[in-house]
Amino acid sequence: MKKQFKIFNKEAFTLIEMLLVLLIISLLLILIIPNIAKQSKHIQATGCEAQLKMIDSQIEAYTLKFNKKPTSIDDLVTEGYIKENQKQCKSGAMITISNGEAIAN
Repeated sequence: MKKQFKIFNKEAFTLIEMLLVLLIISLLLILIIPNIAKQSKHIQATGCEAQLKMIDSQIEAYTLKFNKKPTSIDDLVTEGYIKENQKQCKSGAMITISNGEAIAN
């Protein structure tokens, strides 16, 4: 009776190679996550600035229609120039009108 020997020539990753790959991925994540957090704060600040510019333009439209500046941001809401949820920035700052200009507090 002849014995058959099978030679397994499978190439696979070793445990050390897998651990090295996981180490590299985790190091990349450690470096990237703080940068993402910093960028989200910058994005919120930029978004609030853009919202202030939009409200300033609505103040001008209100002024052209009524020949006077709005006394509060609620004047813009009641006349339909902005929506109720636009009185506040995504960062949580409330928008008010002072001397005819929008200001985030």
